[in-house]
Amino acid sequence: MVFTIDVCIRLHSNKRLKYFINDESGCQTTFNHNATSFATVGTSSDELNVSIDSDDEAEREEQIIEKRRKQREQLLKRLGENNNVENKANNKSPINNTPEQNVQTTQTVLKDKVEDSVPGTSNDVSNVKEKEKSQHWDMFADHDNVNSVGTPSAGQNIKKLVPENPSLTDNWDDAEGYYRVRIGEVLDNRYSVYGYTGQGVFSNVVRARDQSRQNSDVAIKIIRNNEIMQKTGLKELEILKKLNDADPDDKYHCLRLFRNFYHKHHLCMVLEPLSMNLREVLKKYGKNSGIHINAVRSYTQQILLALKLLKKSEIVHADIKPDNILVNESKVQLKLCDFGSAAHVSDNNLTPYLVSRYYRAPEIILGLPYDYGVDMWSTACTIYELATGQILFDGKTNNEMLKFFMDLKGKISRKILRKGKFKEQHFDADFKFLYQEYDHITERDKIIVINDIKPTRDLQAELAPSNQRLAPEDAKKYSQLKDILDKMLIIDTTKRASINLCLNHPFIQEKYKK
Repeated sequence: MVFTIDVCIRLHSNKRLKYFINDESGCQTTFNHNATSFATVGTSSDELNVSIDSDDEAEREEQIIEKRRKQREQLLKRLGENNNVENKANNKSPINNTPEQNVQTTQTVLKDKVEDSVPGTSNDVSNVKEKEKSQHWDMFADHDNVNSVGTPSAGQNIKKLVPENPSLTDNWDDAEGYYRVRIGEVLDNRYSVYGYTGQGVFSNVVRARDQSRQNSDVAIKIIRNNEIMQKTGLKELEILKKLNDADPDDKYHCLRLFRNFYHKHHLCMVLEPLSMNLREVLKKYGKNSGIHINAVRSYTQQILLALKLLKKSEIVHADIKPDNILVNESKVQLKLCDFGSAAHVSDNNLTPYLVSRYYRAPEIILGLPYDYGVDMWSTACTIYELATGQILFDGKTNNEMLKFFMDLKGKISRKILRKGKFKEQHFDADFKFLYQEYDHITERDKIIVINDIKPTRDLQAELAPSNQRLAPEDAKKYSQLKDILDKMLIIDTTKRASINLCLNHPFIQEKYKK
C-alpha cells in the first residue's frame, strides 16, 4: 500500500516546530519538533512535499534549510520502518478466495417477509433486522443510473480509489455488505462494468459487457457479503440452474443464468440482460389505466408458461409481482426473475409474511398448508394490475388484506378457517371476523366484530367501466379476463384454477382480433 504524505513544517514565533501529516483518507497527524514518536497509516512515498511558513523574518535561511533537511531524514527513516513492519504483516495474511467448485449448497432459505413491503421495492426478511436503505430500485431501469444511490464510487475517477487490500474488505463493501460498484471495473477478468441498475434486499445488479463474447451485454447480480444473504444466493443459484436445465430451449419464460463466479467474497450471477420490469412498463405505458388487453393476454400466457415450468421442477416462486417480471427491448417477451424467495414445494414452512403483501394469498395469511396455488394467486393480482393500472388488494396489514379478499369473494368458510394456524389473529371462536381499524378520533386501533361479509366489489365493472365505450372484441376479451381471474382467485386452494385450465381458457386461446 502506498499513500502520499504531505508534511508541512510551520515555524512559530516561539521557535517551536509543528508538523502536519495528511494522508489520502483525510486523516491528519500533528506533532512538535521534539516529538519522539508519532502514528501514521500506510507507508511513505518517494517524495515528501515540504513547505515553510515563517513568521520570523530574521531567521537565517541556511538554518531553516538545515533544520528541514534533518527533520526530513528523520521522517523518512521512521516511515520506512513502519513500511517494513506493515509489509511483513501483510505477507502473513494470505488471500482466501473461495473457488467456484468448492461452493456447497445450503438447505436454509429465507422466506419470511416484512409486512410493510410495497410494490416497486424488494421485500425485507424477518430474520434480518438490519435497517435497509431508504431508497430501493427495481432490478432494471430505463437507463443506466451511473450516479445512483448506493454507488458511492459512481462518477469518480477509478485511479483515485484506495488500492485494494484483501484484509480490508470495507474497501469494496459498504456497511450493509453491498458491493461498491465501480464503473469501468472488470469482474472475473472479462466483464467490464458500465452501469448500475438496481438494488434489493439480497443483492445489487450491474450492467456489464462480456469481453470474451464480443462485448455482449449481461446483467450481473452481486449478492451481499453477508452469511444469510450468501446462503440465499446459493439457493437461488441452485434453483436457476435447475430451471434452465429443465428448459434447454428457453421456451418457458424463466430468466437464463449464463454462469457464476466469486468476486471479492461476493457470489456473482451472470444473467441475460433485459430492458425493464412490468411495473416500469405500467408506469410508462399504462399509468392508472392499464395496458392494452391484447398485451395483457400475451403477458398472461407467458407467465402461465413460467408457472408450468416451476411446477414441473417442483418449485414455488413465492414472490410473483410486476417488479419480478422482466421484458425485452421490444416489450414482446417476458421472463420471470428474482428467485430469492423460491423453494422446493415441500419446503413450505408456515409464515404469515411470505410473498409481498399486495400479492399474498389468503392461505399464507391464515397459516394453511400451501403449494403452487400461491403463485397462481399472485399471478392473478399481477394480471389485474396490468389490465387496470390499479392494485387489486392494497391492504396495509394482513388483517385488512383479509377484509379486502372477502369484499370481493365473500366470507371465508369455517371449513377453511378451522385449519388455519393463524386464524385466532383475525377471527374469534365463533369465526366472526375481527376487523382491526384505526380510529382517527382516539388515535388508537379498535376492533370491529363482523359476523357476515358479503361481496361488494364488481370485478367486471373494475376491468371495463360502463362509462367506457368498448369495441365488441374488447368487451369480449374483458369478459373473458374477468372469468379467468374469478377462477384464479378462489380462496379454497383445492378449487383454485390449475395452470392447464388457465392456459386452455378462451382468454388465452382466442387471440385478439382487431
